[in-house]
Amino acid sequence: MSTDIEKLSHENVENIEAAAPKAVVDVDVDEEYNYEEQRKIVHRVDRRLIVICGFAYCISLMDRTNVSAAAIAGMTVDLELYVGFRYSIMVLVFFVTYVVFQPLATALIRRIGPRIFLSAIVITWGACLIGFAYSPDWQTLAGLRALLGVLEAGFFPGTVYLLSCWYSRYEVQKRYSFFYLIGCVASALSGILAYGFSQMAPLQGLNGWQWIFIMQGVLTFIVGICCMIFVVDFPDKGHNAWGFLNERECAFILRRLNRDRADANPEPFNIVKFLRPALDLKIWGFALVFLFVPSPRYYFLALTTPPSCLTTVSYAIAYFLPIILRENMGFSIAAAQCLVAPPYVLAGILMLSTAWFGDKYRMRAPVLIFNSVITLIGLPVMGFASSNGVRYFGVFLTTAGANANIPCSMAYQANNIRGQWTRAFASATLVGFGGIGGIAGSLIFRSQDAPDYIPGIWGAMACQFLLLIVVSLLSAYFWWANRKADRGEKIIEGSPDFRYTI
Repeated sequence: MSTDIEKLSHENVENIEAAAPKAVVDVDVDEEYNYEEQRKIVHRVDRRLIVICGFAYCISLMDRTNVSAAAIAGMTVDLELYVGFRYSIMVLVFFVTYVVFQPLATALIRRIGPRIFLSAIVITWGACLIGFAYSPDWQTLAGLRALLGVLEAGFFPGTVYLLSCWYSRYEVQKRYSFFYLIGCVASALSGILAYGFSQMAPLQGLNGWQWIFIMQGVLTFIVGICCMIFVVDFPDKGHNAWGFLNERECAFILRRLNRDRADANPEPFNIVKFLRPALDLKIWGFALVFLFVPSPRYYFLALTTPPSCLTTVSYAIAYFLPIILRENMGFSIAAAQCLVAPPYVLAGILMLSTAWFGDKYRMRAPVLIFNSVITLIGLPVMGFASSNGVRYFGVFLTTAGANANIPCSMAYQANNIRGQWTRAFASATLVGFGGIGGIAGSLIFRSQDAPDYIPGIWGAMACQFLLLIVVSLLSAYFWWANRKADRGEKIIEGSPDFRYTI
């Protein structure tokens, strides 16, 4: 599938370590630390890395999707967003810059270092968000949304890349799930917080939607300061972080990663190495999976605010659910903001349970298919049932299935690639296609289709069917490649011991 998979380069020969099935057994066998001591070190990484990155992602999601809450709090009227496609354009421009700047941002995080890079962009976009509140017209707001896309472009792919550099292949999905689950708290609580902030009107002569942006900008700034203190660099420099691991403990992390996949050691930046994975078709297959995962999220948003977009299904829910609950199901503004939260509880339960199952049994594709089927059941219930209660139940299923698949799709990719710059490029393409899904969601869920958004429902269902096809094709190739490698007829990812995870 990739031209450079077929032969083992001299550089890779020097770094070959036990990986794949054997590495799964040996990853916890260390010459310096026993199993209990190893677990304590890994859990220290969990507490330090997952928590702060999760809270920063929580703020990131709030800041990119709070326009739906602001819209029903008066912004639509004040800035005349109800005219034509203004609301959709304002949402769309974020994803354009978000996608375009991701490759550059992902390369920069390796060059600059995660602590400085991530904290700087979080603090800067907090200031940008406060500027939203003082937008005199919709064009200014759209311009600031485009700037927000530039600043956020490096955060999600950067953190996905950072996490993949600290954990072995069969413990990463649980970590991605906890990281993403903290982010889901944003989706669950953002409506409630936004309603509370909107009640600050008319303090200082500002409207409710303006206070939403100001207060969330202040929260973002505070989280950015915390990132400066608590975010850690890659394992080879992790010992420099305040109150974290010492050099011996970081060396242990590097040893276990090399036992797992033999790619823990940092590589000097090389533009050819960074772009070479673009020739590997499976990298684009993973990106397509991530594009199709989020479609349902847009519908959620469309039902509760003006139309907007996450990757095709997840963002639809995030941007449109408050609108649908308000305009389509007839709930009050307060009820619509609060009813956004409960579906994410089920999403969290499904996400963690499937992550535990996937890591324990070392499988990814069956979990992706299972969650996608749940989404496919929820979408028609949400779109075509006559009772509001039944439709809201469909929201639960759609939200749970689509969101549970996001960390699983990230783990599916992380388990099946090797090399530092391959990870950087793959993280950028994965999340970049998620941003394209956001653009697609804004086009699928259109204002003129309100209040039912039936074309959007069909589009989201088509995305799920395409996801099933791509996952099946990738898994068939992985099975074929593993069989050939077992017979000694093929070298996978530059290592004779590496095997794909299906």
